[in-house]
Amino acid sequence: MAEPLATTNVVKENKIWKGIFAISGIMITLVIYGILQEKIMRVPYGVNNEYFKYSLFLVFCNRITTSAVSAASLVASKKALDPVAPVYKYCLISVSNILTTTCQYEALKYVSFPVQTLAKCAKMIPVMIWGTFIMQKTYKGFDFLVAFLVTIGCSIFILFPAGTEISPYGKGRENTVWGVSLMVGYLGFDGFTSTFQDKLFKGYDMEIHNQIFYTTLCSCVLSLTGLILQGHLVPAIDVVYRHNDCFLDIALLSTVATASQFFISYTIRTFGALAFAAIMTTRQLVSIMLSCLWFGHPLSWEQLIGAVFLLRKKKGQKKY
Repeated sequence: MAEPLATTNVVKENKIWKGIFAISGIMITLVIYGILQEKIMRVPYGVNNEYFKYSLFLVFCNRITTSAVSAASLVASKKALDPVAPVYKYCLISVSNILTTTCQYEALKYVSFPVQTLAKCAKMIPVMIWGTFIMQKTYKGFDFLVAFLVTIGCSIFILFPAGTEISPYGKGRENTVWGVSLMVGYLGFDGFTSTFQDKLFKGYDMEIHNQIFYTTLCSCVLSLTGLILQGHLVPAIDVVYRHNDCFLDIALLSTVATASQFFISYTIRTFGALAFAAIMTTRQLVSIMLSCLWFGHPLSWEQLIGAVFLLRKKKGQKKY
């Protein structure tokens, strides 16, 4: 009897350490990532106060860095580079991931990072929807009630911005219509991405590096194609070339994005997509606090009420 009990304790302890590893990695990398992406998209560079407007270029830099690192990891560990799942399934994740990241960057042109981060708390709604269709999961009435209350909190936070919060891309207060539209797109695509990643890990004997390599490789091709078709590749490179601090910011962003992708994939594979969503709660709160302190974002009293309401109700997400 003692031996099975000891084995159970070892397994439980290992899972605790894995959880600590996953939470610490996600917290550190994504908090830094959030601050950097806001700095790049909302803080001007140089004496002429030039803004970096090419969000798809950031996606390309992030994905090509992650793809190179994952390929090197597979080669170093002497693991096969061959795809485990059908290539189109990697491409589905890649396309949704590009759309997710693009919506995220573009939204920062119209809403502040604290507003964007709190809106992400509504992630449970698309995850529930995609989980029902993709994973055939069922949810209780209480789950939908929590999701509804979270939506109310998000709506309060987005629709009542502080009067002095100005978008650097507009002439007045934050553009709520475009900001909300982009965040809705972000939530929908992001929910699909994490849920479908979870499905691939459960349906195939797949290494983390294998999935990351093929999804980011597809993302590199798609984002580069988009840049060329839009005529944004050369102008983006020109801005980076003329502003060394912009180059350093993007290089650091790509490094942190690569590290965060590995932690995210590890968490999804080990604990599931919805456990990953629950871990994001604390990270979101820390990111909001740091953004408000670092960039001086004002918060209206309605937003403070919405944030408290939202973060309290977010505890119900652990049920998922």
